[in-house]
Amino acid sequence: MSAHEFDLKPVPTVARRASIAMAMLMLGLTFFSASMWTGGKLGVGLSQADFITAVVAGNLILAVYTAFLAYIGAKTGLSTHLLARFSFGLKGSWLPSALLAGTQVGWFGVGIAMFALPVSKITGFDISWLILIAGTLMTATAYIGISALMVLSMIAVPAIALLGGFSVWLAIDGAGGLSGLAAQPITSPLSQTQAITLVVGSFISAGTLTADFMRFGKNAKKAVLITVIAFLIGNSLMFVFGGAGAAATGKSDISEVLMLQGLLLPAVIVLGLNIWTTNDNALYASGLGFANITGLSSKYLSVVNGLIGTLCALWLYNHFVSWLTFLSAAIPPIGGVLITHYLTHKTHYQNMQNAQCQTINWNAIISVFIGIAAGHWLPGITPVNAVIASAISFFLLSKTAFGRLKHQ
Repeated sequence: MSAHEFDLKPVPTVARRASIAMAMLMLGLTFFSASMWTGGKLGVGLSQADFITAVVAGNLILAVYTAFLAYIGAKTGLSTHLLARFSFGLKGSWLPSALLAGTQVGWFGVGIAMFALPVSKITGFDISWLILIAGTLMTATAYIGISALMVLSMIAVPAIALLGGFSVWLAIDGAGGLSGLAAQPITSPLSQTQAITLVVGSFISAGTLTADFMRFGKNAKKAVLITVIAFLIGNSLMFVFGGAGAAATGKSDISEVLMLQGLLLPAVIVLGLNIWTTNDNALYASGLGFANITGLSSKYLSVVNGLIGTLCALWLYNHFVSWLTFLSAAIPPIGGVLITHYLTHKTHYQNMQNAQCQTINWNAIISVFIGIAAGHWLPGITPVNAVIASAISFFLLSKTAFGRLKHQ
């Protein structure tokens, strides 16, 4: 393990990782059972054609959004939170860091519950003890850092692909083929807008933190390609895995689907590994966020965050859909500001050590709240409205007399 995870400095060239390792890391991030769970909601709420449209459209939006952030991260070697210092200011960056890190602690808790609940069903083991054990183990590996994340991803990615593929085959076979699967009744109808919002919202929080991982990439263009593949193929597969089983069984909860398919026992192992990788990514990113605020080591902060996420796991799981709705409006504006500032101030990112940042850039803060409001009030796809509104607002505000003050 390296002495640090480059919490408050760019990742040097010697610490950058090979493309195959970065691909496994990003696929491990997007191969998350939460996407399968959301796919289950879509599977019982949409026709087959509408399901495909929503999944492709939603993941295309995510791919474009995260590709920008992947490029910036690989190009500068900076984490999301260090990038935020340039656009939000030194203390202004505390707002996006707190919001992003806090939501990752939430995802960590949701992941623990998604593992513990099906295990409790099949074994009868006390749910509280399962949550405690899983949370402790996941926190321990997150403490190690980026190296552990890559190793776990290399194990989990092929395993979940095999399980998910087998589950889809069982669903199609049990329904009498693709036509039979398409003929299954829709039990919880969703509009196309609602469906796309769920797809984007299910990963917009982690997606905004893409730079935290892709800053270890050796080549910015390859980082973009890896990220696009991870979302367009990797994350889309998770929705298909969840949606096919849900359409065949009428159950949107992936653990119930796997139980009905007789796959719960192998699923305990494979989904456990899968959730473990994404949870460690979430905990790792949350540590970086709070390190930016406190100046403390991210690995120690990850332990604290792991404890909080573990204690709140069941509450977060029971409020999952409303959590997604919140993320859809609150997280994307941050990415809009980060991308816009980099594209309009590239030279400021060339030397982190000698860079002088404002204390607080109020243009960025205001733009985030405008983005949140746009996501909440404007019709259409909530996350898209939020990103576009914050990006445009930040660009226009930066052109005002206040915004043209010297960027220190």
